[in-house]
Amino acid sequence: MLRSIVQKAGQSLNTTRLATRHFGSTTVKNEIFKVQSLEDFENKVKKSDKVVIVDFFATWCNPCKMLTPRIESIVGEKAGAVKLAKVDIDEHSELALDYDVAAVPVLMAMKGGKVVNRMVGLQDTDKLRAWIDKTVEENK
Repeated sequence: MLRSIVQKAGQSLNTTRLATRHFGSTTVKNEIFKVQSLEDFENKVKKSDKVVIVDFFATWCNPCKMLTPRIESIVGEKAGAVKLAKVDIDEHSELALDYDVAAVPVLMAMKGGKVVNRMVGLQDTDKLRAWIDKTVEENK
């Protein structure tokens, strides 16, 4: 009896056609980058035709660590309408001084080389989203 069950199971597997699903995928260009140099900042941030959120952070800063997934998630939702540039103040202290960053985290919105908005400190996701939406809308 066991042999007949195994044979029937084998036959049903052989005769059953398995459906396959094909998933199409689109590549969303990642608009989040870490600034590597002053030249990089000049080219990717100051010369950008889109709003760029500049996240001044430090690796030792706990509020910065909490802010990172929040801001990256929101920028990801915007599907290319805004970019996120991450600036480590310990690596690029000259940029921090140029933009009067006295404490971290600091978020600055820039367009066309000019600061158009600024936010200091750890913020909740809803407040960040509203701030980014408003900034993008005002600077289209």
